[in-house]
Amino acid sequence: MQQQETQHILVTEDLSIGYSSKKNIKIVAEKIQLQLKKGTFVSLLGKNGIGKSTLLRTLSNVQKPLQGNIYINQKNVKQFNSNQLATCISLVLTERLPESQLSVFELVALGRQPYTNWVDHLTTFDIEKINTAMELTEITHLASQYYYELSDGQFQRVLIARALAQDTSLIILDEPTAHLDLHHTLQIFRVLKKLVTETSKTILISTHEVNLAIKFSDEIALMNENSFYKDTSDKLIENNLFDSLFLDEMIHFDKNLRQFIIK
Repeated sequence: MQQQETQHILVTEDLSIGYSSKKNIKIVAEKIQLQLKKGTFVSLLGKNGIGKSTLLRTLSNVQKPLQGNIYINQKNVKQFNSNQLATCISLVLTERLPESQLSVFELVALGRQPYTNWVDHLTTFDIEKINTAMELTEITHLASQYYYELSDGQFQRVLIARALAQDTSLIILDEPTAHLDLHHTLQIFRVLKKLVTETSKTILISTHEVNLAIKFSDEIALMNENSFYKDTSDKLIENNLFDSLFLDEMIHFDKNLRQFIIK
């Protein structure tokens, strides 16, 4: 392993992602070099089917890489057991939860499971973490409600609160604003930016909300068929790298407006 700066929470080396079976290997993307700094908000952009979800699942060890290495806090992810990794990375996926009678507080409390050894006993410290997570995501008033009674936007904030209660240095979210209206989408981006600012955690999301990602993110990762770039919005705009995101004559990136527009 090459010498890594301590400011990086996650580093990949020559990472190849995809799917393997006994008969064949399907490579989705390869030779990905990614570094995530502590206390940054990073958005992963790319067209549908490019492999964003596959990359996030690989980074969080839900699926194995085809090749290369992933380091969390300068330690190879292969050296973590599942419980150790759950204290370093929390993952928020887009799937709906199975039906249950859990309240919002109980759902957020599930984030403490890596520390309670799967025993339903919450210490005063655990409860403080849960309450703080709900305060930061602005859902304290929903604590006693059943989660299935929530709107999609409220439910998404509850999932973010659960990840925050897990108290990991890295939070990964796959399309956290999918199916949300503009108001709730903007609210989620605002909450995520607030969390980075107030907790110094690193947040990595995949999203199709390109213009909001440019506005709120500290850095952006662009995933294309044959390339992978990560930098600030200013640098990506300066190097015309957003131009290759959508190969559609009707969609144009306006440098002056710093956003995509429809011709």
